[in-house]
Amino acid sequence: MTGARVNGEVSFWYAGLGGPPSYRPALPGDVAADVCIVGAGYTGLWTAYYLAQAEPALRIVVVEREFAGFGASGRNGGQLTGGLEYNREKYAKARGHEAVVAMERALRQTVDEVIAVAAREGIDADIVKGGILRVATNPAQWSRVRHEQRIGAGWGVAPDEAVLLDRDATLRRVRVAGALGSRFQPAAARIQPAKLARGLAEAVERLGVSIYERTAVTELRPAQVVTATGSVRAPLIVRAAEGFTPQLPGLRRSWLPMNSAMIVTDPLPDRLWDELGWAGFETLGDAAHGYVYAQRTADGRVAIGGRGVPYRFGSRTDNAGRTQDATIAMLGVMLGRLFPPLRGAPIAHAWCGVLGVPRDWCATVGLDRRTGAAWAGGYVGLGLASSNLAGRTLRDLILDRETALTALPWVDRTVRTWEPEPLRWLGVHSLYRIYRAADALERRRRSARTSGLARFADAVAGRK
Repeated sequence: MTGARVNGEVSFWYAGLGGPPSYRPALPGDVAADVCIVGAGYTGLWTAYYLAQAEPALRIVVVEREFAGFGASGRNGGQLTGGLEYNREKYAKARGHEAVVAMERALRQTVDEVIAVAAREGIDADIVKGGILRVATNPAQWSRVRHEQRIGAGWGVAPDEAVLLDRDATLRRVRVAGALGSRFQPAAARIQPAKLARGLAEAVERLGVSIYERTAVTELRPAQVVTATGSVRAPLIVRAAEGFTPQLPGLRRSWLPMNSAMIVTDPLPDRLWDELGWAGFETLGDAAHGYVYAQRTADGRVAIGGRGVPYRFGSRTDNAGRTQDATIAMLGVMLGRLFPPLRGAPIAHAWCGVLGVPRDWCATVGLDRRTGAAWAGGYVGLGLASSNLAGRTLRDLILDRETALTALPWVDRTVRTWEPEPLRWLGVHSLYRIYRAADALERRRRSARTSGLARFADAVAGRK
């Protein structure tokens, strides 16, 4: 499998809406605002939404280089899931164990918050709260999944919130080949991400927020955002560009734009769904080091994603979502490995996007009152829920409210910058080769022990 009928064109999610949207007008010249938000993805839109709700008199301007939802917000795997996947211990070191427990709970509650806002604003985003399954397909993966369940209670995950399923219980939900068991977390939902981004942008505009598209930022100054068509003067500037942050002036090594790619099948006939199960529309991931994620779409397809070429030299990004044939082939192999009835299934669409990765793999939200600069991002692929929580947290920080959200351990967290090139490119590509080798070893050896290669890669990457 070396191709797809459509490659790029932003994403399949937009293809389902008739293609990418028409552009809103660009910034028409110099304007003044109370808050200027750079980036009209989920983070920027959620921040604008909650700010405008809390203080309707605020003049809020959002500037976007392309169109609202162009980046990861319109290209992701559609897994609305709450929880921290990386480095709880690092967050705990900064603010203590209880702060991390509070953040875990806040992220799980965020799933219902997003669903509630979508209902309130009339956003039909194909949402089904079916939970998420983390499926183990070899003994080493099963050992890691069981370990996650054991330690989960210590970080605020109650036993009735996340449960271990044995092989038979897993296969009753979805028939993943070779499944030994899984961990099921009910605080998760399937979503069509482009529909959410489009609907959220419209909701923000109804609240009086101005969104200017095709407005590339050329310079960030204190209290001023300079673009090619004018500037926005505002005492508070929110940086909400996530994986595109390195393209902003002076931020090349701040966060790494990690690539993730997806493919989606043609709609499957009923006989194949009878073989696969998946009647509960759970979102799905495996427990490999180079993991994959998948959903059953509203129109009866399987969409599956994972890391292909993980990083482009110089923090470059893709061309409107176009990905490599080798990546499409790799994802096709993974699709057939998990679901043998789909081996060789026609691929309707392939695409990719970037997610923001801080050097320590810990997301951050903050506000520097001295400069008026605020920021949020670095979600490491968990942005659907994290961006909403970040938007509410930024609201409280900007409005100078001391709340439970402003006490969360990601607030005002700073991390060191990424290494310069070519070290950055060499490091990322080497690590992902090691992860792929570790996965291959674990499949072959059938040992319950995690590969030493993966433990080494985790230590070097800073993921653990």
